[in-house]
Amino acid sequence: MSVPGSIEIAEVSFKQNSDILNKSVEGLTDDEWVRRPNGSANNMLWVVGHCTWARSNLLKRLGDDWSKPWMKAFGRGAKADETTVMPTPEEAKEAWHESSKRLKAAMESVSEEALSAAATNGPPSHDGKVSGVVNFLAYHETYHVGQAAYLRCWLGHSGVMG
Repeated sequence: MSVPGSIEIAEVSFKQNSDILNKSVEGLTDDEWVRRPNGSANNMLWVVGHCTWARSNLLKRLGDDWSKPWMKAFGRGAKADETTVMPTPEEAKEAWHESSKRLKAAMESVSEEALSAAATNGPPSHDGKVSGVVNFLAYHETYHVGQAAYLRCWLGHSGVMG
């Protein structure tokens, strides 16, 4: 099934983001997942957890109520906190992969009618519709995937784009 036209570009962005994020975490040690630039900036685990949390919220808007118990630690405005119970890097990767599969299926099955519904409180929508929220969240995720690519280089690994 094809993705509705109003979210076609978002669907491409989400796929590219999945590929880039997967490359960004490839070969990282558990220690590298939690190393923080300047001791306070977000680490790779937080970036992956936050992107997965955001996808979980998008999935809910598209009719798939999926989450993990630890995701609230990565919600909007949450900061990497050493006292918070976090998933292991492996658990975070598994959740990321699952969210990618679920998002692809949800975007292929959502109707234009559902996407034309008024956006409720939450992320911005350029058109006031659910479709605008989907498009904004693709942009939001791209921002954080860029952070993950930067973190990979900061950790001394090769870049993901060549």
